[in-house]
Amino acid sequence: MLRRLKAHRSVGVATAVVGVLVALVTPTGATAHSGDFAKFNYCPSTNAEVFKCLYSVTSSGEIVLGKKKTPITNAVTLQGGVSKQEGTEAEGFPSRFFGATSGGETLSKAAQTVPGGLLGIVPPEKSPPLVRLLLKYFESGLLEVKATLELAKPASEIKVSEFNLSLEEGVALKLPVKVHLENAFLGSSCYVGSSSSPLVWNLTSGTTSPPKPNEPIKGSGGELNFKDGFEIAEITGNSLVDNVWSAPAAAGCGGILSFLVDPVINSMIGLPATSGNNTAILNNTIDLAQATDVNAH
Repeated sequence: MLRRLKAHRSVGVATAVVGVLVALVTPTGATAHSGDFAKFNYCPSTNAEVFKCLYSVTSSGEIVLGKKKTPITNAVTLQGGVSKQEGTEAEGFPSRFFGATSGGETLSKAAQTVPGGLLGIVPPEKSPPLVRLLLKYFESGLLEVKATLELAKPASEIKVSEFNLSLEEGVALKLPVKVHLENAFLGSSCYVGSSSSPLVWNLTSGTTSPPKPNEPIKGSGGELNFKDGFEIAEITGNSLVDNVWSAPAAAGCGGILSFLVDPVINSMIGLPATSGNNTAILNNTIDLAQATDVNAH
């Protein structure tokens, strides 16, 4: 009898330990889905208005802001849920977007290194190796500048159109963003764009029609594949582009000295920049799954 009690007590302790470990590895608001469905842990799939879960990773591309081009080298993730298609065909049957659940980021904050650093010195492509190595100094230490893309509006302001994405025309993703510029000298409040004056990207997998000096650029709907018994649709080689948007002046740079620093930063970058002087190219892998399938895993 004593052995049996000890055995039951051991099982109880083990169960409690497992419960604690699960609580530690599953953040608040997340659902622990299995296998390929784990990427949808922060999808609000239990919301009755959510029809599909979306998980998109931008692994490369570039952002041209005025005179400054910044390559995307650190992956940026957009995740959440989308409603059933709404609106008209002329609008591309857009879906409403629902942000990631508590503990997850709807748009991950992945800092990108700004070429040339604070001084903005970028060597020509055919410069001697020694010159390029020397100028790399301006991208490091106190002169290093990081640019981080952040949402400028609530997630509900994002719009998604699978119809336009596959058709390669019209707006596939409307994304209101701001760019956070960080450096020891610039402080922590240096932004291009804000909640009241966002950079509004109307990204397309088709061809843009920008004003000069920009030229039309072409996106791509990518290649559609299915996983897990056709329950997950994976789109690889997707490219969303927009070079029609405008950008306001930078603000909040240099802390209490922003009234002196802002004009310098704006002059270096070429801000404000009207439509036809900016570009966003996002190269993505997109995963989509119906909310009911996600909940089943």
